Amino acid sequence: MITVFFWPGCDNVPSVLAGCVPEWLQGTLLRNGPGLFKVGDTEYNHWFDGMALIHSFTFKDGEVYYRSKFLRSDTFKKNTQANKIVVSEFGTMIYPDPCKNIFSKAFSYLLAAIPDFTDNNLINIIRYGEDYYASSEVNYMNQIDPITLDVIGKMNYRNHIALNLATAHPHYDDEGNTYNMGTALMRFGMPNYVIFKVPVNASDKEHKKPALRKVKQVCNIPFRSTLFPSYFHSFGMTENYIIFVEQPFKLDILRLATAIFRRVNWASCLKYDKEDITLIHLVDKKTGKAVSTKFYTDALVVFHHINAFEDDGHVVFDMVTYKDSNLYEMFYLANMRKETHEFIETNKVNFSPPICQRFVLPLPVAKDTPNGTNLVRLKDTTAKAVMQRDGSLYCLPETIFEGLELPGMNYKFNGKKYRYFYGSRVEWTPHPNKVIGKVDIVTRKYIEWTEEDCYPSEPVFVASPGAVEEDDGVILSSVVSLNPKISPFMLVLNAKTFEVIARASIDASIHMDLHGHFIPTQSTN
Repeated sequence: MITVFFWPGCDNVPSVLAGCVPEWLQGTLLRNGPGLFKVGDTEYNHWFDGMALIHSFTFKDGEVYYRSKFLRSDTFKKNTQANKIVVSEFGTMIYPDPCKNIFSKAFSYLLAAIPDFTDNNLINIIRYGEDYYASSEVNYMNQIDPITLDVIGKMNYRNHIALNLATAHPHYDDEGNTYNMGTALMRFGMPNYVIFKVPVNASDKEHKKPALRKVKQVCNIPFRSTLFPSYFHSFGMTENYIIFVEQPFKLDILRLATAIFRRVNWASCLKYDKEDITLIHLVDKKTGKAVSTKFYTDALVVFHHINAFEDDGHVVFDMVTYKDSNLYEMFYLANMRKETHEFIETNKVNFSPPICQRFVLPLPVAKDTPNGTNLVRLKDTTAKAVMQRDGSLYCLPETIFEGLELPGMNYKFNGKKYRYFYGSRVEWTPHPNKVIGKVDIVTRKYIEWTEEDCYPSEPVFVASPGAVEEDDGVILSSVVSLNPKISPFMLVLNAKTFEVIARASIDASIHMDLHGHFIPTQSTN
């Protein structure tokens, strides 16, 4: 059973070190996730709804310092001032005050028909230009000071580009430009998916102008079904292409628009159609044009892409897939509070493990290719792309590993051929992340770190200065424990061997988090 705590903020807390943090490790690891689940007598339904608590681990001259602060979003202010939850979240819907008269209530319903989403940005920390933002998957972000964690200002994508939703998992190219994807719903005209780019030099701190003012649209992709757009949490990118997986995990637009009338939460507006197919869109980054070949595979659910690259006339991409959408159900707080044996017994039928799979898209595709031909010519994969009668390619993936989520890698290899990735091992229990592991894609060798009663966060790779080998560096992970005798700590592992280099214990309450961003010291100046 997981107990839900209130975590007060804390400022620049020094750690107690065991081992030696490498002197070259200089910078700040920002982490984001839910940290407050109850306000007054009201409580959120889902772990992903909790109000955002940002924390940072600063590595300086062999020492580690900890800081945390609740994101002072408009949502946080409204909830705390009212001493109750007054802003709806994905799994927790707040309805109009029943004391209002019928005209006021009707007006509230009208305003909510196309939702104005929360700015409780609890998923990740992302960068546009030199600006850092707490982000989730809606049109609002909050710009933060990466050192103090204070909110600098609220940002609305819609003031710069027509979007209702956007991912919290952008990509950064070698020049530092940021690429991201979003969804434009009906109020902006024809609904479509939008790929956009923010240049590395977009910030203007002197005149306090946001980086998003220089956003450039790369391309639009029409919805396959106008009223049922695909949900997506991330996407893939190579040197020349964007990979967008239009999965049959869909958002019901009419249900979303009428959610408050029917007194259901926004989470219930997502539906998985296991009888449908999964479309794979390949877009040229430079021209903005989609490859004309139709690539597709069987129904699946994906939250996280691992990496993608080009190899001898093929686009190769790896991602963590599921056979259904039940993962979200795991994180309802009522589930997380169950004793382990009760949770397993009631949910074991629904368990779909995460599977790390490789897909391969051959380019170009000759129109006269015989039906049934596998066009994948690479020798180091069993993935297939089989020609169909209508000229489309049916893609059969290769399974790389089963059981890892929250994938990370040496980001210098993002969009390039790579060998290693890291992740959190997921189990269908109230405590899903107990292990962090490393997978060698070439040899399929797997190593891991685990400790009793300890729950590590998403592993973050930081390369050694001048590193040549892909896994020359360290893995950082913040670790919490349900054992009161074990203080939370920052774990530093040798990325090659997974041997513990150091652990920095923190005399403060640290929360389980989701995602984050490492900023080298020179970037924080």
